[in-house]
Amino acid sequence: MLYKFKSKAAGDLIMLEPNGRRVLEIIGKAPGPQGIIQPAEMPGAVAALEHAIVQEEAEQQAAVAEATARGEVPPTFGEVSLRQRATPFIEMLRRCAKGQREIVWGV
Repeated sequence: MLYKFKSKAAGDLIMLEPNGRRVLEIIGKAPGPQGIIQPAEMPGAVAALEHAIVQEEAEQQAAVAEATARGEVPPTFGEVSLRQRATPFIEMLRRCAKGQREIVWGV
């Protein structure tokens, strides 16, 4: 399944299901087949995503530091980071908040 986020204030944004689900869960939305994010919800959604990004990066840095302290090979994080996945969505949220337009998916 794909999530296709649409708004009249920004271009469409498409995410694979696992990534879209994670982003929606972070901002407190049910990751169902349809939904809407109202402009009033967008500043909180941006803050939640930014907080989750900082938390993920801190956890990764801690894991590397811990492994290095034990003399082990530091772990690698081969997957695409939350920052990379969420940045286009954060930009969409900001544009839509500025234009006072909702974001919808599955409609």
